[in-house]
Amino acid sequence: MLRIHFTPEDYTRVRFAPRPSPVPELHAALMMLGAPHEELLFGRWRGRLLRALPRAAEPLADLVPGGTAPYFLDVLGETREEGLALIREAARPEFVRSELERVYAGQRAVPPPWVRGLHDGEEGAWRVLERAQRAAYETVLAPVWGRVQDLHRGEFTRHALTVAERGLGAALTALAPGLRDGVWEWPGAPREVRLAGRGLVLLPTFHWRGGPLVQDLPGRPAVLAYPAGGGLPLAPSGASDGSEALAGVLGRTRAELLRLLTEPRTTTELARCLGVSNATASEHAAALRAAELLTTTRTGRSVHHTPTPLGELLRR
Repeated sequence: MLRIHFTPEDYTRVRFAPRPSPVPELHAALMMLGAPHEELLFGRWRGRLLRALPRAAEPLADLVPGGTAPYFLDVLGETREEGLALIREAARPEFVRSELERVYAGQRAVPPPWVRGLHDGEEGAWRVLERAQRAAYETVLAPVWGRVQDLHRGEFTRHALTVAERGLGAALTALAPGLRDGVWEWPGAPREVRLAGRGLVLLPTFHWRGGPLVQDLPGRPAVLAYPAGGGLPLAPSGASDGSEALAGVLGRTRAELLRLLTEPRTTTELARCLGVSNATASEHAAALRAAELLTTTRTGRSVHHTPTPLGELLRR
């Protein structure tokens, strides 16, 4: 059970985040990619994004060897750039070292060189992390960020009306009913969070479907990211699916090939992701090239396929 302890002062410092925050939403989505539950509802979304994630995003998996991320990644920020900058600004060297040691403690995995570089404060390792987060954002979050903003506005308005009509207590217990004697209880892993006058920010997330995620860093307001609504990957009832519409025009395999081109990819990479032979992948690429949806360049013995501006527009 998660138990959040309020002082009288904390009740005056509870606020609902007025806008979504890209970095926590991205981390929630990446956690959902690795979660095994709710396969019926999220399996198709998970499979599509795992195939589409570029190589530049792969280092992020090195930071969660046991499924738990280091706390120095817990920042807010109203834009992607602001959030990424806050990670670097807020990450004190000793805090980074202790968190990396915590997530790798008891794990059989050996930290790769770039994680060891991050532990030692090397500038190149921070650049690896920034590139990985940017690549993941462009693939996972950027295509749906407008919808996240719309959902967040609805969630914020709902809570604002509840506070105005019935008070803060009613808004809090609408999220989790266990508020009594200055302690707010949420179902989840056992954890005690003492606000001690710092206040609390409530942040909805539209990707994560597990328990509440808490950012509890010294000297800052605690942040409770809670799953809101039915989850972003599900299309509203009766809504058309843009990916299905594109598959209806291009064919399912060619539409999927185009969606995979988040970065230049070889024929072999495309064939592996699509589950087809190299010859079949080459034929589909040739058809898309003839339609001026992708270009192909040769580097040594390899060819790389890249979407044209029109292909990129369709892919997004």
